[in-house]
Amino acid sequence: MKLSTKGRYAVMAMVDLARHSNGNPVSLAEIAERQEISLSYLEQLFARLRRGGLVKSVRGPGGGYLLAHDRDTTRISDIILAVDEPIRAIRCTPGMSVGCRGDRSRCLTHDLWEELANQIHLYLSSVSLGDVCEKRVLGTSGIVQREAYRAMEAVVLR
Repeated sequence: MKLSTKGRYAVMAMVDLARHSNGNPVSLAEIAERQEISLSYLEQLFARLRRGGLVKSVRGPGGGYLLAHDRDTTRISDIILAVDEPIRAIRCTPGMSVGCRGDRSRCLTHDLWEELANQIHLYLSSVSLGDVCEKRVLGTSGIVQREAYRAMEAVVLR
């Protein structure tokens, strides 16, 4: 399963916009420089994000882009879908009774992969731009790593 650069870069750019706008438009050139993303690629992504209703453009001197909605109501899944980046873990079309095998049947693991894609979508729908900006997405893996690091640190300091 892979999320392409289109989806990843769109999320990175939107997080950058959410962190740096403070009510003022942010230029794509600034985002491109901070995130090390091609300006022409960002222009393509922001055209899609604008059509998707996630950003507003401001023309003229000092122009750029603003979030169209509060960062706490903008979901990561909305960003990925706005740039036409469906997250799929199966070869088949989701929800179809016809499978991707030569005889049009489903493979043995079809339901497993389809449910994985559903879970990823549910997770990304539960995370907002604000969550990412405020570093509220540290999951249990981060807690386990932090506890392991503290245990190692305690041993070293003895």
